[in-house]
Amino acid sequence: MAKVVVTLKIMPASPEVNLEELENKINEKIDSFAGECEKKTTIEPIAFGLKALNILFVMDEAKGSTDFLETQISEFEEINSVEVTDVRRAIG
Repeated sequence: MAKVVVTLKIMPASPEVNLEELENKINEKIDSFAGECEKKTTIEPIAFGLKALNILFVMDEAKGSTDFLETQISEFEEINSVEVTDVRRAIG
């Protein structure tokens, strides 16, 4: 099977949320879902001090949908929403 590159956009519940701690918690969930994988995080300013986390990671296509992972991440009280913004097949 091929590898896919998935980008998640995570909106915290408020600007006061510690994004570094949140990123660590999310990365643990990603690792338990997709196995240890390459990840890259960027912070996107939204408005009024609110910043979103964009986490890009690589997973095996055989895992299928990321719905289960999205549900697990959205259960954190510091999170307002989780959205898959991009899915691509990895080449090479």
